[in-house]
Amino acid sequence: MFEDIKPHLAELRKRLGISVVVVIVFAFVAFGFNKYIIEFAKAPLVGVVNGDPFIGGIGIFFTALKISIFTGFIFALPVVFSQIWAFIAPGLYDHEKKYVIPFVSISTLMFVLGMAFAYYMVIPLGFQFLWMFAGNLVNFLQTLDEYIGIFTKILFGFGIAFELPVILFFLGMLGLINDKNLKDFFGYAVLIIFVVAALLTPPDVITQLLMAAPLILLYILSIIIVRMVNPYKKDDEDDNDDKDTIKENEPKQLT
Repeated sequence: MFEDIKPHLAELRKRLGISVVVVIVFAFVAFGFNKYIIEFAKAPLVGVVNGDPFIGGIGIFFTALKISIFTGFIFALPVVFSQIWAFIAPGLYDHEKKYVIPFVSISTLMFVLGMAFAYYMVIPLGFQFLWMFAGNLVNFLQTLDEYIGIFTKILFGFGIAFELPVILFFLGMLGLINDKNLKDFFGYAVLIIFVVAALLTPPDVITQLLMAAPLILLYILSIIIVRMVNPYKKDDEDDNDDKDTIKENEPKQLT
């Protein structure tokens, strides 16, 4: 069994290696601009909190390193998605392999849209809510490193979340799911979405709703998209079963 999956593991290691190297290269470049990147990350707090809420700390180097790696990952997104496609491409038909450019382009675009939504909407509103209740009582963000950790976590979470239509579209295109599957799973999907939102956002209702609501809308959009590429059709077996049932219910002729 191990011999069967060994080539796949080697291919996975190769694709991960390429992605990591590209991320490191971009992170190295971003490290030289870490001060500007940190100021950009702090910009959503302008007008929300009074002054700079962060106290000094000896972890500024690791903060710069963390934000540089995250920035490197963002710029490496096209390469990362292309390596994901290269890993799954051997299992696709020839006519399916041609979708590499749409997959990489749309995946990158949706990830960036998710981060933009988090940057311009979720973070300002979420931290305004937190500051309104905690700002005058405690310093809820003790260090810049703590904020950068939450900042990157939220952006990454929303970037991944906005990939939902892309993932479901290609699963539908491959015939693995149809619109009926998604409709039947809708209730469970809403529950999972709220659990994920609680895990990926700060512990407040506002940011959790700001993540859950778009995800539910994206799931509904995915149902429409999947219906276009792989609509649910009754199996021929169901039709045959219905015919057999009709025949059984017909009165038998006496010979």
